[in-house]
Amino acid sequence: MAHAAAITFKEFRHRYNSEDACRAELFRLRFPNGFVCPKCGCVEYYPIQGRNTCQCRSCRHQTSVTAGTVMHRTHLPLTIWFWAIYLCATDKRGISAVQLSRTLGICYDSAWHLLNRSRTAMGQRGEKYLLFGIVELDDGYVGGPSHNGKRGRGTEKAKIVVAVSKAENGMPLFARMKVVENIQGKTLQEIIDQYFAPQTKVECNGYRSYMNLEGVELNAKRYETNDLHWLHKAISNLKAFLLGTYHGRCTNLQANLDEYCFRFNRRMTGNQIFLRLTRAVATSCGMLS
Repeated sequence: MAHAAAITFKEFRHRYNSEDACRAELFRLRFPNGFVCPKCGCVEYYPIQGRNTCQCRSCRHQTSVTAGTVMHRTHLPLTIWFWAIYLCATDKRGISAVQLSRTLGICYDSAWHLLNRSRTAMGQRGEKYLLFGIVELDDGYVGGPSHNGKRGRGTEKAKIVVAVSKAENGMPLFARMKVVENIQGKTLQEIIDQYFAPQTKVECNGYRSYMNLEGVELNAKRYETNDLHWLHKAISNLKAFLLGTYHGRCTNLQANLDEYCFRFNRRMTGNQIFLRLTRAVATSCGMLS
């Protein structure tokens, strides 16, 4: 089946040029099969004029297209949200809060708010899927120069665990990355339990923390430099992404990892990433405070 064509800049401006147009798109994405009351499940509603909300005909609960999502109680226009999503999605390098602030003419705090919540939606989307088949698993380290002068597992840099699944022909499929406090067996087992389908075949190095992982078929040995090829390439590309877009300064590293994986996992359908990110934001949850 042919993939949908990428939305052009001209099409974007025409399609999402008003609050009503953006709200209609969010409604379509949030309720693809028609309205469903989040409180009682009733499918009948009527709009509350002037408040941009829907009231359930059964329980009278009122909701909006942004309620309960990462856009909850936003004070920013929906057109600004859509611009931020479009700019974030269409630039393969990502976009920093500073650049977004300048492009949209909004304050830095608002730009940071938009990007942080969009990345939260990216992370939530990634949680819906489990890695399966053959998965390369290893730890890595990102950040500026280490002050203690140590390298590898003794460094002061941020520690991350990286997993990359592969097809039968050895080509990479999906990636997951998580910031961790340590590389102990208990930490790795929590990642296995959260991210991996049962009986996944795991390729990793011979470090002792990887030796007794449960629920997977373990293939642990002292790998040569060229082994775990796709995982090390993913880490290298991640560092280039963080350095090029954020100059190595990340105030929320996990959010940046979620963004990188969201892009990596959709690299074969890059022309659809705007729609996919918009859907992720529209169907996100949390951020109720």
